Amino acid sequence: MAFDPVILLYPLIGYLFGSISTAIIICKLMQLPDPRSVGSNNPGATNVLRHGGKKAAIITLFGDMLKGLLAVLLASQFSTRPESLALTGLGAFLGHLYPLYFGFKGGKGVATFYGVLLGFNWLAGLAALVVWLLAAAVSRYSSLSALLSAASAPVFLWLLDANTALLLACSLMVTLLYWRHRSNMRNLISGRENKIGEKKPQSQ
Repeated sequence: MAFDPVILLYPLIGYLFGSISTAIIICKLMQLPDPRSVGSNNPGATNVLRHGGKKAAIITLFGDMLKGLLAVLLASQFSTRPESLALTGLGAFLGHLYPLYFGFKGGKGVATFYGVLLGFNWLAGLAALVVWLLAAAVSRYSSLSALLSAASAPVFLWLLDANTALLLACSLMVTLLYWRHRSNMRNLISGRENKIGEKKPQSQ
């Protein structure tokens, strides 16, 4: 099959979607501290929860998930090729990590990862979210819950017979998510990681 250069548009579209930082926009609209300047300096739902409250955090969480999901759903309207969806989802995830509109300094990608995963396969996405909820209920650590849930995602896709391209994209996102959480992993090991709702976070 000849290479189709149009396929390169899909990761670009995903990246532009992913570069929309819900945390920064919501905090600005609600006159809350810029999440990049307080706590962990991470523009994500966990840091917003600790310094902006539940309402802002919930909006941030769903906004970051929605951009990943919408990017993949939009791509599916123009192409049914798994490679197109995989590249779009990966682009959206990278956009959240390195946003074009905010100096390439983004969050750790957990919520956007779930949005993309739901776009790949909604059953796999729901299963991964259940893993997060169960892990959070037991441990009260947002970062640990995210790491365990992310590790389970490729397994769920594989069990649901997902295309190889989607599996590879998911695995790459998981690898990057772990890399972005390396300070959290150090804190978990040393016992310095903050639990959900605690003030003065170290790294999440």
